[in-house]
Amino acid sequence: MRIAVLGAGAWGTGLAISLSSHSSSSSSHEVVLWTRNAAHLAELDAHRVNKRYFPAFPLPESLRLTSSLCAAIENAELALVIVPVSGLRETLRGIVACRKTVPVIWGCKGFEAESAKLPHQVAKEEFGAVAPCGVLSGPSFAQEVAQGLPAALTLASHDERFARSIAAELHTSRRRVYTSADLVGVETGGAVKNVISIAAGISDGMGFGYNARAALITRGLAEITRLGIKLGGHMETFMGLTGAGDLILTCTGDLSRNRRVGLRLAAGEALPSILQELGHTAEGVHTAGEVLRLSRGMKVEMPITAAVCSIIHDGVPARLAVEALLNREPKTETY
Repeated sequence: MRIAVLGAGAWGTGLAISLSSHSSSSSSHEVVLWTRNAAHLAELDAHRVNKRYFPAFPLPESLRLTSSLCAAIENAELALVIVPVSGLRETLRGIVACRKTVPVIWGCKGFEAESAKLPHQVAKEEFGAVAPCGVLSGPSFAQEVAQGLPAALTLASHDERFARSIAAELHTSRRRVYTSADLVGVETGGAVKNVISIAAGISDGMGFGYNARAALITRGLAEITRLGIKLGGHMETFMGLTGAGDLILTCTGDLSRNRRVGLRLAAGEALPSILQELGHTAEGVHTAGEVLRLSRGMKVEMPITAAVCSIIHDGVPARLAVEALLNREPKTETY
């Protein structure tokens, strides 16, 4: 299959390497990787490695590179939009401007700033019914995907036939791809788990132990589920790969950027310096405020999210915010 991967960050590069590598599937795909930055393209071309994200992983010889969006999708049978949520709308507009009809799948996780819209809502506004579209999500660290290690993902689309067809193309023995029609549930799980991961990092950074982490993940899943169902998602989605699965991975894995933010907040570091040194997008930081505003407007209780927001937006010391969370009135456990 001819695939354009739009976005040469960590996840985009990892997917491009995986999809174009003969070791990851019985027959590799024809893949072109797009970066909007001409200087980044020159660096990738010269060294055949993404120094910023994957210095230890050479780009496959078959992987083509470009900084022209229209050139990237010119012959593509599928476009994978792997940019942060903040860049999704602009990238979709760029695709439409190229006047090329191509199915689109996005891999971003979060709510759009200010509008608090999920990616599929942004896509509907910008892409309409031009071509089939959907979201690819699930527990997957980019580095492990690039290494060809086993992973399981979910491809959600309102077009069931499209989802099954693309899932079959992307599915391998090392990269299992399931399908779903629950875009709201899949996207909500992917967005809010990043916020909970920051809280998990704070808890770990304070030395609260595994018991506290397990409790936080469990109650974090309850928050995700409450909001997701209110938005129209399905309960079973939150118990699956894009809910519990993605949450567990990002709250426990050392490769989680959002967890690393929490660890450093617990150490008393200032958020701006953390983000500058991190060098990668930590979506939970940008998503937390939108999630909290949305939950309050819909009268959904999300105490962990509120605690994270008080730390990253209001400057409340991490220890004080966590103590306030722990000292909440006991109640019956519910979702």
